[in-house]
Amino acid sequence: MKKILGFFICCLPFFATAQHFEVGIMGGVSNYQGDLAPASLRGSFGNTHASFGGFLRYNINNYFATKINANYGKISGDDSKSDDNGRKARNLSFRSNLFEVGLHVEFNILGYQPYNLERVFSPYIFGGIALVNFKPQAELEGEWYDLQPLGTEGQGLAEYPEKKPYKLTEFSLPVGFGLKYALNDAWNIGLEIGVRKTFTDYLDDVSGTYPDAGALLETKGEVAAALSNRTGGTKRAGDLRGNAGDDDWYFMGGLTISYNFLDNGLVGSRNRSRGKSGCPTF
Repeated sequence: MKKILGFFICCLPFFATAQHFEVGIMGGVSNYQGDLAPASLRGSFGNTHASFGGFLRYNINNYFATKINANYGKISGDDSKSDDNGRKARNLSFRSNLFEVGLHVEFNILGYQPYNLERVFSPYIFGGIALVNFKPQAELEGEWYDLQPLGTEGQGLAEYPEKKPYKLTEFSLPVGFGLKYALNDAWNIGLEIGVRKTFTDYLDDVSGTYPDAGALLETKGEVAAALSNRTGGTKRAGDLRGNAGDDDWYFMGGLTISYNFLDNGLVGSRNRSRGKSGCPTF
């Protein structure tokens, strides 16, 4: 009994440092999938933008971790660059900044433990919940306009009481995978790729049908009417402007670097003896 008690007392420092905080940054790219997303892979590359963020991770054990992250990205789409003639005729475009705050739960498939460089590499998967803020804009005669206040699909018009202005902050569900590698006890590098399923179809301001052009012009003004229908008048009220059946998605991913808040007094050497645990053997 004394031996067992001595073993656990001796190994308490190991279990304490197995659980640790980690702070890091990510730099990479962002993109989206929606009504104005290019139909071709080539076009998608043209709408890929830089993104960056930071995170605080709590490593519960070798296999599970939780992470709070904050990210910035940008998304865009342009019908004029599409290979589809129907989209070219629709002639809509947008850009939007994305600000995201999320909470993830991660699972390290092989187990990961930088303490004493015990397990230095693992792929991982993650899932969670996030809040994303967006603000779609479109250009007209060299000037950019916020689209949500314009009600380009008739939101806020008396003629369409069922169409309410969409919210600019919505929930999303992030899922993805990554790789992590311990350079030493203190520093990690990694690669992470994630997709976010949103609960809005208006990241790009396009979802349903064209409104009555006259009502929109009278209520919201010339800019709203011009940015609502850019087909040259070939579309009428009630014609499809987008696909209301599918919500939008966005993507973020990139390289990560992070610092471990470990206190083992032995940071740094891969050549140290891995057998010196200090605990008794039986």
